[in-house]
Amino acid sequence: MPIKVLMPALSPTMTEGNLAKWHKVEGDEVVAGDVIAEIETDKATMEVEAVDEGTLAKIVIPEGTQGVKVNEMIAVLLEEGESGDSIQETVDSHQGAAGSDKEKKAQEIAPKNTQTTSSPSPVPRAPSTEGRIFASPLAKRIAAERGIDLSTVQGSGPRGRIVKADLEGKTASAPVPGMAAPQPVGDQKVNEFGMIYTEIPNNNIKKITAKRLVESKSTVPHFYLTIECRIDDLLRARKQLNEAGKGDYKLSVNDFIVKACAMALQTYPAANVSWTEEAVRQYVHSDISVAVATPNGLITPIVKQAEQKGLQAISAEVKDLAVRARDGKLKPEEFQGGTFTVSNLGMYGIKEFGAIINPPQSCILAVGAGEQRPYVDNGEVKIGTFMSCTLSTDHRTVDGAVGAEFLQVLKRYIENPAAMLL
Repeated sequence: MPIKVLMPALSPTMTEGNLAKWHKVEGDEVVAGDVIAEIETDKATMEVEAVDEGTLAKIVIPEGTQGVKVNEMIAVLLEEGESGDSIQETVDSHQGAAGSDKEKKAQEIAPKNTQTTSSPSPVPRAPSTEGRIFASPLAKRIAAERGIDLSTVQGSGPRGRIVKADLEGKTASAPVPGMAAPQPVGDQKVNEFGMIYTEIPNNNIKKITAKRLVESKSTVPHFYLTIECRIDDLLRARKQLNEAGKGDYKLSVNDFIVKACAMALQTYPAANVSWTEEAVRQYVHSDISVAVATPNGLITPIVKQAEQKGLQAISAEVKDLAVRARDGKLKPEEFQGGTFTVSNLGMYGIKEFGAIINPPQSCILAVGAGEQRPYVDNGEVKIGTFMSCTLSTDHRTVDGAVGAEFLQVLKRYIENPAAMLL
C-alpha cells in the first residue's frame, strides 16, 4: 500500500516547520538514506532523509510552504509494482482524519462560545452649532496630520464627539496644503498614522527565539553583576601566540573569554548549574554556548567540554560553528543544551550591556569592548586596557554571593591568561 511521508519533528521544540526545498521530483526512485527535502526548523535548515524505499508518486506539500504542522502528510511513496490508483484515496483519508480531529476539538470549544452580545447602536452625533465640529484635541491633531475632513467622520464619543478611535483606518480625504499624501510603492503599506512601511515576515528561528526570550525574561528572576577586567596581559599573550602561529591560526579575545569561562566553571562549579522544580542540576563539564548573529536571527552553538580544549582548538571550533550557524547547517545537538553562554558585543563598540539568560542555563556573560583608561597602581597613575563583563544569573540557582565569587575567579583567569594553561 502507499507509504505516507510525514512532516518530521526535527527538534524537541518543533511543532511546525517550513518545507524549504524538495531534492526529489515526482517519479524519482527513492532509497532509504536519500536526502529528499530540506526543512526549516525553529533553529536551522536541515536535510530530511528517506526511511523507506519506493517511487515518489506524489508531492502533497510544495516547496516554499510555510507553517507545515508536524505529522502532516507531505508526500506519498509507492512500493515496487504498486499502482497509483490509491494515491488520492490515501491523501484524502489522511487529511480527513486530521480534519475530524480539528472538528472534534472545535465542537468541544464551541459550547463555551455560544453566548453572543448585541453591539450597542452608535450614539447619534449631535448637530453642530454654526458649523462647529465636536472632536477631541487628539482627534483634531490626528486629522490634521493625515488630512482627514472631520465633517465626513461619524463620532462615537459623548454627544457624538469625534475621538481617536473614530479615525482608525481612515486616510486623507483631501490633500493637506503644502504636504503630499504618502504614496506607498510596491509592497509598501501605510499604517493608521499615515506612516509608510514594509513587512518583513518572521521566520521560525525568530519566532522561537522571541518566544524563549519572553519566557526567560518573564519567568526567570534575573540578577545582574558587573566587573571590570584589565586585559593588557591577555592582549600581549594573544599577540605572541598569533605571531608564533605564523598564520596557521588567529586567536580572538573571545576565544580567551570562552576558555576563561570554562576554567572558572571548573574552579567554581556552583555557577555551572541549572534550575528544575525538583533539584538544582550541577554539571560536570563546561559546555559554553557562544551567541552568534545570523541573517535569520540569534543562535547559540556550543563548544562542548571547553575546559579540556586548548585555545587553538576552541578558536577553530567557534569559527566552524559560526559559519555553519549563518548557513543554517547546524545539527540540533550543536545548539541545544549548554551550561553557560557568552555574548560578546565588544566588536561593535558596546561598552556594557545586560544579556537575557538562555534557558535552561543559569548564567550568561555579556562582554563589552576593551578601552584604555588611567588607573592607580601603588600610588602611581598608569594606563591600562579594561573590559566590562556583566553576568546575568538566575537568582534561584546563582544568587548575588555565588555570582560575585564566580566573577572573581573569572577575573583571575582573564587577567592572568597563563593560568588557563595550568
